Amino acid sequence: MSENDTWAAPGAENPPPPRLEKPRYGEYAPPPPSAEQPLPQQAPAYGQYPPPPPPHGQYPPPPQYGQPAPPPQYGQPAFDPYGPPPTGTPAWAQQGYAQPAPTGWAPPPKPGLIPLRPLGFGTLLAAPFQVVRRNPKATFGSGLIVQLLVVVATVVFVGAAAVWAGARAASAAGSDLDAIEAGNVAIILVSVLVPLALSLFASALLQAVLVLEVARATLGEKRRLGELWKAAFRRILPLTGWFALIALAVVIVLGIVVGLIVIATVTGPAGIAVAVIGIVLIGLATIAASVWLGTKLALVPSVIVLERLGVGAAMRRSWSLTRGHFWRTFGVIALVSLILNFASQLLSTPFSFLIPIVAALIDPNNSGTGIVAIIVLYFVFLAFTIIISALAAVVQAATVAVVYLDLRMRTEGLDIELTRFVESRQDGDESWPDPYLPRPAG
Repeated sequence: MSENDTWAAPGAENPPPPRLEKPRYGEYAPPPPSAEQPLPQQAPAYGQYPPPPPPHGQYPPPPQYGQPAPPPQYGQPAFDPYGPPPTGTPAWAQQGYAQPAPTGWAPPPKPGLIPLRPLGFGTLLAAPFQVVRRNPKATFGSGLIVQLLVVVATVVFVGAAAVWAGARAASAAGSDLDAIEAGNVAIILVSVLVPLALSLFASALLQAVLVLEVARATLGEKRRLGELWKAAFRRILPLTGWFALIALAVVIVLGIVVGLIVIATVTGPAGIAVAVIGIVLIGLATIAASVWLGTKLALVPSVIVLERLGVGAAMRRSWSLTRGHFWRTFGVIALVSLILNFASQLLSTPFSFLIPIVAALIDPNNSGTGIVAIIVLYFVFLAFTIIISALAAVVQAATVAVVYLDLRMRTEGLDIELTRFVESRQDGDESWPDPYLPRPAG
């Protein structure tokens, strides 16, 4: 038995093939002992032509172990020598199916302020602030105008009433002093009602402007201040009625509290104890009811403006939209209010401490020589307060509008309607109806 022969068991018919030695470095491996395998093509010698390529549709045989693969001929594709690529019709085409489309995730469209999908908590908190940054002239400008109107009306009416009441009291005789003082109280109360009514009207107008701005900004539009105010005035009456209803509820609660105080002063110590307990219970009940009703009915202004419903229908609609989303709605509105209040106090508190210190430095003897500088400081502080109040009112109104859109996307698929509207507008179709209007029944 030679070194390369393999051992075979006695009686074996087909001994295993002889073991091949591995080639040494720089040598080619010997061909396997098989007559059926064709020999690999050898590189042509210098001056000779290469052998002809195989017929069309066939491929050259793969090289043996240790031998390099022959280079592809001109016009022949270079495929893997260990197997040709699959040929023929794919299985999906043989069965009559269309070619499968490539799979992949596409983000939801975002033509404007927010993406057209149900919003996350972070987006709900950030979007109201982005409303101001995206269109500051129409949003912050509206808030500033509204706050200025309310402040000016308050100063004019209440200030004029106070001056008049003081003049009447100074010129009154001793016997008429009680009657004149009672009349002065009535005059001041009436003068307060006028700015209060104007404040309700201004709040309704600002809410309408911000709802319209958020709705159009979501579609990628940017409206001017005049356009927003013109559209807001079309819904100002039902909005004013809604805010008047809120004011009426506040007046009723305050009336109950005042009535308890009057009863306590009339009935003596026992009545005072009962009145205190009653005021505490009414206060707790008022807080709980304000949180619950305020959250359930928070979307009424947005519904009145965008869906063009009356006050009663808007209340039912807001109640329905917030069903199952109470804590989410309350959490977003409450957190934004907390952020705004904290920022307002953080910015205004230094001014409130700075004014008395500066006044004492300017006029330490309180002689009145620095009265002009003190008045200027108070006006600066008032202007700063108006700016902060305007910004806070704008962000608060925008928060309610963004929450309204989010709830409609979650419960009614408003994001689909908005996507269709945006796509149709991009295609030049202007006949698509307003996507914010309520869908017809059926």
